[in-house]
Amino acid sequence: MGAMSDFQRVLDTTERHLLTLKASGVRFLSVQSETLSKLSGPPSLTQIETHEVIEMPPPSLAQPSQSTVDTESALAELRERAAVCMKCPHLVKSRNNVVFGVGSFEAELMFVGEAPGADEDTQGEPFVGAAGQLLTRIIKTMGLSRETVYIANILKCRPDTPGQSSGNRKPTAEEMSTCLPYLLAQIDLIRPKVLVALGATAIEGLLGAGGGIGKQRGKFQNFRDIPLMPTFHPAYLLRNQALSEKRKVWEDMLLVMEKLQMPISEKQRGYFLSA
Repeated sequence: MGAMSDFQRVLDTTERHLLTLKASGVRFLSVQSETLSKLSGPPSLTQIETHEVIEMPPPSLAQPSQSTVDTESALAELRERAAVCMKCPHLVKSRNNVVFGVGSFEAELMFVGEAPGADEDTQGEPFVGAAGQLLTRIIKTMGLSRETVYIANILKCRPDTPGQSSGNRKPTAEEMSTCLPYLLAQIDLIRPKVLVALGATAIEGLLGAGGGIGKQRGKFQNFRDIPLMPTFHPAYLLRNQALSEKRKVWEDMLLVMEKLQMPISEKQRGYFLSA
């Protein structure tokens, strides 16, 4: 089972890399005859176990500049494949929509949440429920908009809740691992300057790190050579209306704005400070 998982990981990595090359304008690749020979039939168990399959390196930051048209085309193709994904039969059975992502293909800032909720599953767009409306207000307070950033989730399908008429559940590690290649391809194509991970589950899905978000927030991490800021999920702020908690999230956003070299007014610096 582990060998097949490794083989699938290689396929996912190769697919993401090819999508990135396509978005960069590459239309043809030179392939050696030895490589074609290895790819001419299904891999043997020996090849999988000894990792003799060919793994392409991750995309380099030195890739040619991507045009908006090429990136949009590659993302549209990726969206189409995600829309018909059947890798998690239990999620396919319960979902109404695959929630791919929304925003600018040239976004410098990308927000990553954990999974769609009921509203998102119905509308097919991430962060449109109560937590999403709060995220939209945070983005506007930064001087940005949903149209100028990019928003996506670790999971593209809402986690099923058998026996429940409402509520959500945390995605399992297996579900996140299965769906993660779609998000990684989105990140590789968009190449934002900064990532924001919303909540502990998003951090776990991206970095594999457990533990409380309270200890991780406010400190930039490195993810695929992109600065990543962990912060509280907007849903947490809906549950905890304390000014001190709102200020923590806003301090994280101020650090993000500084990293992006955005202008910050004194009014913005003073938000959620007690009198």
